[in-house]
Formats: sequence, C-alpha cells, structure tokens
Amino acid sequence: MTESPEYDIVILGAGSGGYAAALRGAQLGLKVALIEGDKVGGTCLHRGCIPTKALLHAAELADSAKEAAAVGVQMSLDGIDMGGVNKYKDGVVARLHKGLEGLVASRKVELIRGWGKLVDEHTVEVDGNQVRGKNIVLATGSYSRSLPGLEIGGRILTSEQALQLDVVPKSAIVLGGGVIGVEFASVWKSFGADVTIIEALPHLVPNEEESISKTLERSFKKRKITFKTNTRFASAQQSDDGVVVTTENGEQYEAEILLVAIGRGPVTQDLGYSEVGIPMDRGYVLTDERLRTGIGNIFAVGDIVPGLQLAHRGFAHGIFVAEEIAGLNPAVVLDRDIPKVTYCEPEIASVGLTEAQAREEYGDAVKTIDYNLAGNGKSQILKTTGFIKLVGVHDGPIVGVHMIGARVGELIGEGQLMVNWQAYPQDVAPLIHAHPTQNEALGEAALALAGKPLHAHS
Repeated sequence: MTESPEYDIVILGAGSGGYAAALRGAQLGLKVALIEGDKVGGTCLHRGCIPTKALLHAAELADSAKEAAAVGVQMSLDGIDMGGVNKYKDGVVARLHKGLEGLVASRKVELIRGWGKLVDEHTVEVDGNQVRGKNIVLATGSYSRSLPGLEIGGRILTSEQALQLDVVPKSAIVLGGGVIGVEFASVWKSFGADVTIIEALPHLVPNEEESISKTLERSFKKRKITFKTNTRFASAQQSDDGVVVTTENGEQYEAEILLVAIGRGPVTQDLGYSEVGIPMDRGYVLTDERLRTGIGNIFAVGDIVPGLQLAHRGFAHGIFVAEEIAGLNPAVVLDRDIPKVTYCEPEIASVGLTEAQAREEYGDAVKTIDYNLAGNGKSQILKTTGFIKLVGVHDGPIVGVHMIGARVGELIGEGQLMVNWQAYPQDVAPLIHAHPTQNEALGEAALALAGKPLHAHS
C-alpha cells in the first residue's frame, strides 16, 4: 500500500455536505482531500433535488399552457416530449456539475476519485491507497428505501429510476405521500397521467402543519390526484402490462408503474464505521450537537446524521464542521431553524415550529394568524390559493412560518430570518414590502399578528 501525505481534513463523500466542507475548509487555509466514487454533487445534483425540480418546472409550463385560456391567451398543450424534457433536465445538471468541479479545482481541494472505506481514526482507504487526515468527515449520504419483500426493478421504481423515464406513464401509483411522493405525483399529473398516492399516515406531507396538509389534499382533489391516507401497503405484483398493489385492507390498485417513495436511508453499511467504533443507530451515525462522533476527530454530516434529510442541511453541516475544525466555534445548526420546501403544485414552505410543537413548548402563550392569499394582489394575478400561517408567542417572537400556494418557496428566506433572528411581530410589521408581490403576504401576516391587520380580518 502507498500512503498519501497527511491532510487537515479528509472527507468521505462529495455530496452537498462533503463538498461544502471541502470548499469552506480550503477557504480557511486547510489542506483538504475530498473522496468520491461517483460524481461531485452527489444525490442532490445528479439524482435528487436538481433534476426533480427541472421536471417540476416543465410541469409548471405544461399547466400554464392548459390554463392559458383563462387569462385570454390562446395556447394549447400538444403533448409532452420526454426526450426533450430529459435533455433539458440533463443539461441543467451537466452545467452545474461542470461548475462545481471547476470550483473544487480552483480552491485546490484534492479530489480523489474512488470508493473509500474508513479504516481507523485518521485513515480512509481508497483502492488500496491510504489517505490520512488529522480530521475525518463522514458525508456518505442516503439511498432510496424500499420495504421488505418489495423488490425494485421493472415497473417498480424509486425516484432514481423515475427520473430516467423516457415516456410519460398513463397511470402511476405512488407509495408514500411525503415530499418525494407528492412532487412526482404533481409532475405526472401535470404531464397527463392518472395518479394514486397511498400513504399510511393520516395526511399527505405528514411532517407539515396539519392545516397545510389539509389544504394540499383539497388542492390535489381539485386536480384529480387520487390519494388514500391511513392505508398501509401489503404487496405488489407486476406483469408486462403494469403493477397491481394490494393494501392491508384488501383493496387493489392498478397502474403502469409503482413509485416507491417511502423515504431515504443512510449510506453507511460496509464502510468501516462500526469497526472503528463509530456510534450507530439503525444505520445512522450518532453525533453530538457539534457533529462529533466521539471517536477521535471524526465528524459526520448530512443525511447520515438523524434528522431532516435536506441538501441544504448537509450543506450547512459541511460549512459548520469546516469552521469547527478551523477553531471558529460556529453556531450550532438546529433542525428547527432549517427551512423546508416541497415543490409540488401548490408549493409548501415552512420553517420553525408548528402550532402543536409551539404549544408543547410555550403552552397558552402561543398565538397564530392565518393570512389567506385571496387578499394578496399578486396571488390573485397568479390565480393561486393558499395561506400563510405565523406561529408566535404572546409578547414574544415569531417561532414558526408555514405557507402553501404557488411560488411560496421563494418567500421562505424572509420566513427564515423571522424565525432564526427571533423577530417579534412588531419588528416585522413596519418593514415595507414591494407591491404587488406575494412577499407582501408575509408583511400582512406580521401586521395581523402584531394586532394591526390591514388586508385581513382581525
């Protein structure tokens, strides 16, 4: 075996968390090795966030064509060319990948291509070579889960295979009504497919504020997206023609394809973590709040750490760890402060505590306001419905922001500032929001929570 020079940081995995740690570490003057057996950018760039959102943009354009007559524009949807859609999607990914590789090279991060395995507190082995570092960052990401006995293949897909489809299915069953499930359901419905979602829990997007889930369900009913909540999967049988799904209550559903969207699991198996003594739970790496594993100077970031599985959480973790190693004592990354966006139609965006979580913490001091987008001029122009809900504390800060409606994902930046800077309603109320924008709706909600509603009923 050959042994490379010692680095300040050796990072295993070049997804959102890994490459962020590498770029920030190099920026701080640390010598960094970044190990990746696939492509820099990881799942998010190549098989997740970016290609999925490209499909959702194509779906938005398809919906615009179908709805154009309602605003006096004569336009028709002649069909979906999945070859063209995929070319567009792959082009976006390729350009971002090229830019990211250039950025890594420009920061003088040593990119080591190959599959790595942790062998001790300071060493990762890659294709027989040992890469040693004063600090190790585990950033190996996640994979699409399935269920016992439900084999992926043929007409039974995960999101990775769904992104490669070269035709629009006539019908699809989506197993799982979380973020991935409702996004693909939304895309396929916009493209003309019949879609049925099967969800074991009482609501779609069950991690969101319950009123948000109910509003999404009403919208999906209006769009003729079928969903079955409180319904548990039992089995699936596929043939040359399609898939038959049987649920525990004995009902059967048929479609051309079945998308398994029940969540993602940590990529940690057979990577040497347990052998080195890394604390694990059901495949996840356990850390303290400063993302230390407790074994030497080994850190873990992103989807392998229990909590929200979001690319921007991994990105924030990566920056945090690089700054921690450099001795900057950065602020801890808390899941409750991380914004979430679901890019179906209508969009969902949230940050902070739900009303139920806030009442657990603050009791009767909690106060809320729902601002209906019907009172917002730009939302009327966009012909979108929905609302913004602020969760606050009496004589205290705004602790939660929850939104549903077209394009509300673009508003979550201000929502994050409200929550993370612990803004009081009276702090936000005087801010001037440009007219006409959907951003005004956040200002109106803050005015209402401050006790001086204008375009809202008190």
